[in-house]
Amino acid sequence: MNTISDVLVVGAGPCGSFTAMHLAKLGKSVTVFEEHNQIGIPTHCAGHLSIIGLKQLGLYSLPPDIIQNSFKGANFYSPNGNKFTVHFNRPITCTVDRAKFDRYIAEKAQNAGAEYHLNSHVEALTLNNGTTEGVIVRQQTEEHNHARIVVDAEGILSKLSRQAGLPAPQRIVKAVEAEVENLHDTESDSVDVYLGNSYAPGFYAWLIPKKDGKAKVGLAAKTGNPKELLERLIRKQPAASRKLRSAKILSSTFHSITLGGPATHPYSNGFLAIGDAASQVKPTTGGGVIMGLTCAQAAAKVASEALDNNDSSSQFLKKYGNLCRKLLSFDMKIMLGMRSTLDSMSDQRLNYAIALCTKLGLDKTLQNVEDIDFQGKTLVHALRNPRIMVAVSYFLYAFLSANL
Repeated sequence: MNTISDVLVVGAGPCGSFTAMHLAKLGKSVTVFEEHNQIGIPTHCAGHLSIIGLKQLGLYSLPPDIIQNSFKGANFYSPNGNKFTVHFNRPITCTVDRAKFDRYIAEKAQNAGAEYHLNSHVEALTLNNGTTEGVIVRQQTEEHNHARIVVDAEGILSKLSRQAGLPAPQRIVKAVEAEVENLHDTESDSVDVYLGNSYAPGFYAWLIPKKDGKAKVGLAAKTGNPKELLERLIRKQPAASRKLRSAKILSSTFHSITLGGPATHPYSNGFLAIGDAASQVKPTTGGGVIMGLTCAQAAAKVASEALDNNDSSSQFLKKYGNLCRKLLSFDMKIMLGMRSTLDSMSDQRLNYAIALCTKLGLDKTLQNVEDIDFQGKTLVHALRNPRIMVAVSYFLYAFLSANL
């Protein structure tokens, strides 16, 4: 059956459902199309989220079965196995069951009045003189669904944003995420980060313990085969191989991550892009859930105002782009710089950098950090400490040495 709604949301991931929830609470009619037959499956991320970010979004009171673990420590390993550890004063991150997390937000949207259609593949936008007026959906038959605004929450491979004239995501890395069992000597309250081009060129690898004794292990890379790189990490990385030497991989998924920073114009006539479709992802860590949900709130606010003013033109929806820029711009610029610096460092320099951080005692300096999402502001605050200045100076030296 064809639908006519105020807003059509394409994609029932957390960003799409969060947008739908806020719009429904504002009294707008919202229809959500999801191509899969279950919300949250397949999963495309480790679900490692900041606690302060969830609290700010009103999402930290999650059902107990969604939160798989919480962490107040992080171990950073250089390619040769040097270790720099930070222990925070309290848990600052948690890992969630992404399928259950996605369904939880979708249920909140449905309770607010949003309508969901699963097994609904959106094939294309309906365009009229450059203005989006709806979508063409393939269920059992082809259907034309009309709306005053379409919100694209498809993810990084979005074709709708390309049809709307938005630029494609930049600086893509390919990732693998695996669930494993039979680990050795893991710290249940700490996550591990493995740096180095030998194992994850252009990004890093991670190990995230769960309370049930299993763990999420993965990596992303600019070059190379992620599956082969993960096998190499498990066999040869000095620190990871000790913990994973007997590990059994239970399941694995593959996906891409955009590290190029947010789209400068995530809108067009009658159209908004959110989350990965708009590259609202941290260039440093590849995490996009908190950033995407923050922008989803902004998208719902501006879309509601556009509907109230009967104006869904690009000129009006520009408010969304401006609001996202205000929310993200400073931190994203800093994180893009940090990503460029890390990408330029050889494994030898990373070995020295991790040893330097330990020698400087930065673990004590960083133990009061809480916000790991808006890293630009966190770094500016941290630069008041001379030890941080020394470490940052070395990273800048390494960057300039590699690029001059």
